[in-house]
Amino acid sequence: VQLIESGGGLVQAGGSLRLSCAASGRSFSRNAMGWFRQAPGKEREFVATITWNGGSTYYADSVKGRSTISRDNVENAVYLQMNSLKPEDTALYYCAASSIYLRPTSRAEYDYWGQGTQVTVSS
Repeated sequence: VQLIESGGGLVQAGGSLRLSCAASGRSFSRNAMGWFRQAPGKEREFVATITWNGGSTYYADSVKGRSTISRDNVENAVYLQMNSLKPEDTALYYCAASSIYLRPTSRAEYDYWGQGTQVTVSS
């Protein structure tokens, strides 16, 4: 089972990025999916989550209004569109899947993790 993130990169403040997470090895169409991020020297923090059918989403205050999480259960993928990026958004971004929880927001509620994709926002 793998979650593979892509789409990270270097972008100027105010720019946009679309992160993708492709799942393989099993279907995650019945799992809540989420995005976390970890900046150097900081704890991994919740960014956004989406329920199994895409009917509900939830965001950290730090990205609310600037980011949109979405999913494609046919493609077994989840996405994070990030706009109006700020230097403080610089971090390694992880995709994760939860086996049990409907709308998980803590790290402990997720069972599967990707390796991360780096987002760097320059000022």
